[in-house]
Amino acid sequence: MKYLLVTPPLTQLNTPYPATAALKGFLTQHGHSVCQADLGIELVNRIYTQEFLSGVFDAYAANRDNYKGRLAKGLDRIYAQRQQYLNCVERVVLFLQGKDNTLAPRIVNRSLLPEGPRFDNLADMEWAFGTSGSEDKARYLATLMMEDVADFVREVADDHFDLIRYAEQIANFAPTFDEFDAALRAPLSLVDEVMLSLLKGHMDQCHPDIVGLSIPFPGCLYGALRCGQWIKANYPSVHINLGGGFPNTEWRQLSEPRLFDFADSVSIDDGELPMLRLAEWLEGRVGEDQLVRTYLCREGRVCFSGNESAQVNENEKGTPDFSGLPLDQYISLAEMTNPMHRLWSNGRWNKLMMAHGCYWHKCAFCDTTLDYIGRYEAPRADVVVDRMERIMAQTGVSGFHFVDEALPPQLLREVSQEILRRGLAVTWWGNIRFEKAYTQELADLMADAGCVAVSGGLELASDRLLKLINKGVTIGQTVNACRHFKQAGIMVHTYLMYGFPTETLQETVNALEVVRSMFDEGIVQSAFWHRYAMTCHSESGQHAQDYGARRLQQQPYPFCNNEVDWAPLQSQEDSPQFDYDIEAVGDALRFATYNYMNEIGLEMPLKRWFSIKIPKPTQRIND
Repeated sequence: MKYLLVTPPLTQLNTPYPATAALKGFLTQHGHSVCQADLGIELVNRIYTQEFLSGVFDAYAANRDNYKGRLAKGLDRIYAQRQQYLNCVERVVLFLQGKDNTLAPRIVNRSLLPEGPRFDNLADMEWAFGTSGSEDKARYLATLMMEDVADFVREVADDHFDLIRYAEQIANFAPTFDEFDAALRAPLSLVDEVMLSLLKGHMDQCHPDIVGLSIPFPGCLYGALRCGQWIKANYPSVHINLGGGFPNTEWRQLSEPRLFDFADSVSIDDGELPMLRLAEWLEGRVGEDQLVRTYLCREGRVCFSGNESAQVNENEKGTPDFSGLPLDQYISLAEMTNPMHRLWSNGRWNKLMMAHGCYWHKCAFCDTTLDYIGRYEAPRADVVVDRMERIMAQTGVSGFHFVDEALPPQLLREVSQEILRRGLAVTWWGNIRFEKAYTQELADLMADAGCVAVSGGLELASDRLLKLINKGVTIGQTVNACRHFKQAGIMVHTYLMYGFPTETLQETVNALEVVRSMFDEGIVQSAFWHRYAMTCHSESGQHAQDYGARRLQQQPYPFCNNEVDWAPLQSQEDSPQFDYDIEAVGDALRFATYNYMNEIGLEMPLKRWFSIKIPKPTQRIND
């Protein structure tokens, strides 16, 4: 059997998403031929060309009268500089790919790039980058230009397009297939046409029997279904399988047969065994009842194979294989000046999983009932470092982003020791839990082995709420761990949450004070707030009453099922979740933290961040 494994548009642009590489490494061990493609990076490289942008500018000129108000003003500003965009766009892409660094001085002196609306709020360059660092400054300015072009393409050529996501707005909440069905029956956009022309090239080169479309995020679903639609129309004998993080979360109760107009099967959880068994079934070597965690549609009814306990041991999965991906085409962006935040978009990191699942898997807000979190399994330290060495040889890159749910402290210790024993010069970072295991000795060991940053969830910065959600750590433990990382020279990013059931406004304000003090002490460099979402796969979603809430939706939707509506336990059916403006609170938290990341406003009274955002707070906010 011959596979073509595809990551559809769009994910990060600076480095390959690892799913297809992991599957290729496993399937080739079992004698299969595997091609892989990242349509996202190929699409962006095709869009940011003179040829494509010329067509977009022509389309705008033909329809300028259709745009009104502020939108038209911004588009006109870009259109007026169209020749400058056409002259420099391909050189700017080369610069962002690391192929023409001599362009940096011209970008920095503001003589090369056209400047659209994104430049209006330009940061203080000397404050952000100092008087040197011209390449970092140039990357930041070039990113603004890339975002201006993305805005223009979205308004003129395809309202689904964005730099790192495609049609995400219709996938974020899709209880039924109706909106996708309508979008997929609509005529192809200019961007769709480019994407499908790229797919055709891979189909003609690979001649696959099976196409696996990986859907890690909501912003990849539309692209995957467009690809499936086109393959069914043009290559009807090819079997199309959908998988990835989005199906793993959203399609565990799938009953929508219309999805199978665009695919032949859907697999959930780890894809190695489902994809291997799928080939054996298509070859007639096993029966349909032997398929693993796979949905099919039979006579208009969605059926699930089961066999959910069948797994491949982590030591036996093999090394991810990145061969065949266009590693020289990835683009490093600088969306923010914050050095920790930039790790996500700057630099071609080798993404690798150190361990499967979360070794704690008890947090009430987290989807701990799902396999990719709830089933913890770790390979030996020597296996992890063997994989690192092999991937370095494949890619020529010595940087690793470990994409685990939470790196296990004991395995981290052993991996760090193994890296040092082998004398490897590597750089790495990943996600952790802020717990007492991170002593100064362990932090120093990690830094010596190449660790430059960690990210972790402080979540609800209140000891009452941390205990309620069974986080297993306290604020004090988190602060101590972060101090140890600071002393070792390791940057820290923390994830934060607001709006959990029973959380008071004062507790939220107090949480911001915890965050402010951590920034002030310099023990975190970056942070991000998100609003709590009750999911059907979490402890707080399955036993909402234990957390002071009740679910308003019990029955599954036919298409996507993850987030569910909830209300306070004792409230009326239509009562709001909070007696204050939760949206305004979220805006205030994010605005304050954005400033803290830029070392602004650390001395400002907390009340000022909230008083602007909440017109009539229902609780007194202490200074």
